[in-house]
Amino acid sequence: MVFKASLHKHFKIFKPFGYLSQFSSNDSKQQSKKFLGSLYDFPVGIMAIGRLDEPSEGLLLLTTDGKVSAEINSRKIEKEYYAQVDGIITKTAINQLKNGVDISVDGAVYSTKPCEVFKLNSTPILPPRGKKIRDDRHGPTSWLSITLKEGKFRQVRKMTSVVGFPTLRLVRVRVGIMHINTMQAGDVTEVDTFF
Repeated sequence: MVFKASLHKHFKIFKPFGYLSQFSSNDSKQQSKKFLGSLYDFPVGIMAIGRLDEPSEGLLLLTTDGKVSAEINSRKIEKEYYAQVDGIITKTAINQLKNGVDISVDGAVYSTKPCEVFKLNSTPILPPRGKKIRDDRHGPTSWLSITLKEGKFRQVRKMTSVVGFPTLRLVRVRVGIMHINTMQAGDVTEVDTFF
């Protein structure tokens, strides 16, 4: 899909660990939290396209154009994640993830759609995490690539937990053709388009 040039602004950011995918909050319990607005002087009307939960990191797209946001949030656009999981992942668990698993969403059972999953042969090169993850002295870990066309709340974490390999670190590396490339945690880049 091609969008005509407009006065709208588009950004890609590397959301650091510990930030909320919002710009402010009136909730008194969240006043001590870190918000995206502290990373850059974003224009009025900016919105996050989708979300990453507070402990998750990586690519987050922002726009002032609601139509672009709706298109990217649709199931047509792939979102790729690198997940560091506890233990040495098995072929059986990978196949379960690929075929879809049952997770809890809003108190109901939801069957995830089939997706692309494979074990990474080596640890990916990523920016340091804001909070250290336990090291190999506490047991081995595996890195997976998981590519979805859906995005339920904490979906990847729930999926890996269901198959017995809880997620320790989760980084979204790609949305459609947009990739984090060499971005560092907290980097903000204005882009002309997402497509």
